[in-house]
Parts: sequence; structure tokens; C-alpha cells
Amino acid sequence: MDPSLLTNAAFWNDCGSPVPEFPGLAGHVLFQTSGSSGESKWVAISKAALLASAEAVNVHLRVTSDACWGLALPLDHVGGFGVATRAYQARCGFQHFSPRWNAAEFRDWLKSRRVTHTSLVPTQVHDLVQANLTAPDSLVAIVVGGGHLDSRTGQAARALGWPVLASYGMTEAASQIATQGLDQLRTLYQPGSIPLLPIWDARITGENLLSISGTALFSGYLSGARYFPRASGWHTTSDRVILEGTWITPLGRADSLVKILGELVDPEAVERNLLAVSGGSLTLGSYAVIAVPDARAGNALVPLFEPSVDHSLIVTTHALYQAQAPGFRRLQPAAVIGEFPRSPLGKLRRTELAARYQHWLASGSGPPV
Repeated sequence: MDPSLLTNAAFWNDCGSPVPEFPGLAGHVLFQTSGSSGESKWVAISKAALLASAEAVNVHLRVTSDACWGLALPLDHVGGFGVATRAYQARCGFQHFSPRWNAAEFRDWLKSRRVTHTSLVPTQVHDLVQANLTAPDSLVAIVVGGGHLDSRTGQAARALGWPVLASYGMTEAASQIATQGLDQLRTLYQPGSIPLLPIWDARITGENLLSISGTALFSGYLSGARYFPRASGWHTTSDRVILEGTWITPLGRADSLVKILGELVDPEAVERNLLAVSGGSLTLGSYAVIAVPDARAGNALVPLFEPSVDHSLIVTTHALYQAQAPGFRRLQPAAVIGEFPRSPLGKLRRTELAARYQHWLASGSGPPV
């Protein structure tokens, strides 16, 4: 789809169904889930919900008709779709960065098009920092979604003038649930303590999972030849968060936890520990910690690295981590494998990566570092 079509009233006034055999989906848009875990399915979101989300974000970020939203994300994901929707809702400018991603070209494009607001994923922010690029003066806010942007990279981006704001959201919420405000640009960047947008109510279930209710909630799931409408006004997510009043700190997905020697361990938390002991020398996304079955411990943690990571850095970081980790959080020998499988947004496909590692082990390849 041409992104500019989403800034046209004709699209939003069209009440047809995206799937003719399901007339109940009239006035909806379908988004495929990222597939980072579990089976892939389609999420049905009404156009009214998408516009409600766009309005909430625009108000939160003080977007006016003089602003310009810049799109640098795939349109078939709700994060990219939401950028164009916000431009339509605000009746403001809209620009689409259509070339293949390149940090320097993107910075020049932002400057030439006078973009004020945009959304990026952590990988893109990392590229801007690594290239030591300064932000154009026109830029007011960058909503960072689709993953965890660590505090070191976030603060480095801020130092270069990039106004990065942490956000938390999901497809089922038509994009954002919580987003840092412009006033938080005056403080050090932190990936937690993110205020809920006013359209959302949130609570924690008995299983310590986040549950949300609001006007931008999805309508149901389409899987195979069946449609499953949402059963209630609340949607319980698979995410663990700290909820303090109307402030959220994401902790990761509950289904990512594994039991090792009787203790629950979050592999993604171990990844952040590795980043810390490396002194920030590692780059999130260039390595991952996966859990593999272990006859004695139940599971074992294996650190995997892309070939671009320096060998001596891997060895040193692994040793430093092992020296301070309790037994149930210890790592197996590290392994270097090819480029990691990722979604179009750059999100790591963990299930696919673990399967690839297991296959390489079975074939006798992929030796430890």
C-alpha cells in the first residue's frame, strides 16, 4: 500500500471488510503478529480504534497541524501504520523514507523534509549513535518501540540531539499503551517509568501479567479460517510489568521465563547483565541468550553471537559474567553463528534462532567460541 493513501479521508471512510467472507470485520484493518513467539495470526483492529490511538499519541506529544510525521518503519506493522494514521488525525505533514535503511541518508532526509516526529526501533537508534550523527534541529520527538533500547544507547542518542522517548505497546493495542512525554527529555534516558496514555486502564492479574482496557483495543483474532472475537473489555497480555499508578516499567514476556535448577530465569534479563558487565561494549541485538533443554538442570543458557562481535570481547564478557552469576544463571560456552533471524522491524525471532542453534548442534557445526 502507498503510505500516502492513509492520509486520505477516502481510506478512513471506507467501511468495507478486509476479508469478504467475514462481513463482521467491516471497517477493520488486519495486522499479522510479529511471530517472535507462538503461532502467527492476524489481529483485527477497527479504524476507529486506530484513530483513537493516533489522537492519544498526538495529544501526548503535542503534535499540531504545523508538525510533520516521518515514516521509516514497514507499513504492514502497526507501528509504521500508526505513524501515517497520526499524520491523518492531526491534519499535519507526512513524509515517507522509502529507501533501504541507511542512518546517514535518514538523517539528511529528516533535515531536508523538516520532520518533527517519527518512530524508530532500537536497531535504528543504535545505527544513528554508532555513526555519531547529530540530529536535525527540526526534530521534536522519536518514539522508540518494538524492543528494549538500553539506557546507555538511549543517553548517547540524547547527547547527539536525538529526542528518543521510550514507549511500550503491542499490536493488540493499535500501537502504543505507554509513552514517555516531552518533559522527560530533560532527564537522563531510562527505558522504564513510562506513563500510560490516558485512553488506557491497566491492572495486574493474579499471574502478575498486565491486563489492559481502552478505546484502542483490538476486536479479535483471525486464525486460519476462523475469527475469534475478543471476549471481554479487558485483554490480558503475556507481558510482565511493574505498574505504579499510571506508570509502567516493562519486565519482559512471561513465556520467555525458563526454569533452571528450580529457579525461574529470564534470558533477556541475562542479556542485559551481559551488556552491563561488558561496560557497554556489547551491542544489544548482536547477541542473544537462549535456553536449551538440559537433562540435569531442566534448561541451560547459551549465549549466541553474530560474527561481527569481536572474539576477545566475547571471551572477556563471558568470563566476567560467570564470575558474578549464581549457579542457576551460569552460561554454557558461547557460540558464534550467522546473522540472526529478524522480523521486518528488526526484532529478533528467538524461537527460530533457538531452532537454528539446535539444528547446528545436531549436525556437528556451530562450535563454541
